[in-house]
Amino acid sequence: MASTETPKPSKTSGHGHHWPIVIALVLGLLAGIILQFFMHPAEGPPPEWTNTVLDICRFISDLFLRALKMVIVPLVVASIISGIAGLKSLDGFARMGLKTWAYYALSSLVAVCVGLGMVNLIQPGLVNGQPNPTLRAAMDSALKSDNAAIVGDVMKRAEGGTSSLLDIILRMVPTNVIEACANGDLLAIIFFSILFAVAMVLVPGGPPTVLRDLFNQLADVMTLITTWVMKFTPLAVFCLVIPAIAEVGIGIIQNLIPYVLTVVAALACSMFVVMPLVLKFVAGISPLSHFRNLRESLLMSFSTASSTATLPVTLRCIQEESKVSERVSSFVIPLGATVNMDGTALYECVVVVFAAQVLGVDLSLSQQFIVVLLALVSSIGVAGIPAASLVAIIIIMQNAGFSEDMIKASLGLVLTIDRPLDMARTSVNVFSDSVAAVVIARSEGETLE
Repeated sequence: MASTETPKPSKTSGHGHHWPIVIALVLGLLAGIILQFFMHPAEGPPPEWTNTVLDICRFISDLFLRALKMVIVPLVVASIISGIAGLKSLDGFARMGLKTWAYYALSSLVAVCVGLGMVNLIQPGLVNGQPNPTLRAAMDSALKSDNAAIVGDVMKRAEGGTSSLLDIILRMVPTNVIEACANGDLLAIIFFSILFAVAMVLVPGGPPTVLRDLFNQLADVMTLITTWVMKFTPLAVFCLVIPAIAEVGIGIIQNLIPYVLTVVAALACSMFVVMPLVLKFVAGISPLSHFRNLRESLLMSFSTASSTATLPVTLRCIQEESKVSERVSSFVIPLGATVNMDGTALYECVVVVFAAQVLGVDLSLSQQFIVVLLALVSSIGVAGIPAASLVAIIIIMQNAGFSEDMIKASLGLVLTIDRPLDMARTSVNVFSDSVAAVVIARSEGETLE
């Protein structure tokens, strides 16, 4: 009988790999700040060469992101199937799935409550208890800005974008597996991969050796390709950060400082207070050690602003550094990248209440409770839609009684500073997935680092 484990290709440790990324991130931030002054001159249009620089940066970063996304589907499929098919039995697998879903629901609820508490405490949209007139004027001008077209496009996507729990369950079951893979529909891909792997384990005579070895070796090959792609991370990070910083207007940043500080404070509270407490008292591991283990994944998520693009890196960090088994990590991490959006749900809540403060819309406690519930559901329900957080915010605002003009004005304003905040909230999303992985692994009796 062949062994259920196949030799893994040699992998270099992630220790020390983060420093080139850190340096690239810092240099990108500095270059973006310098370029920002040329992009937003006091008089006249920006010089032509600034657009050339941004185009080059976008080309390099897009190429890198496409390469990362290229490996996601085969890596996720191979990891899930090889992880489950390597089990001798499925005892406890359903229990692990229920624990994972329960943890994700609870962590998202806590994150939304943190955001709601912070925005009500700081009140970034008010001045002396009254709507901020400067921000209100900025909202009016946002209706005439370049962002207005973007907002209009997103609002079209939001039409019928609300997904009930039944809709989400329906979306999990693909009518065409090949089409789901082509569209990168991770929720459907994960469901089919789990179903396929469970069938392999339960087939009479045990998992077919040829199939099991095939997926084990496919996982090894995709891991190797991922390491090749990751060698270009520092250059890609440098190119990703420059446009994100350079295109933010200096004047609008000054107006939005209270709002930005509120979002950052809420995200920081979730990431550096709530989650470390979970790591310490629920998982029983050192929060500092976990931050060290996930540093490369966190830097990648901050740079790319994409949980999905960071998925291969998060899987590698959680398996090699934190020593979470492939059985747990290959299920919890891809699922989390699809449905667990703590940072996004928190951000949606802050944006809606901030907009209500600026517009003078009085949200009662019951209406804020509705905002919390909608933020929880929409963070899952629209996860597969482009510009998912903006679509979710529109859905929440519509249900909270905002008019169409109010929604357009609010999104037009927050879009001006959305990219840097997107980078921050994506890091919270990814870190929350990693915390879930170690919590579930510990509950399954695994020894972690």
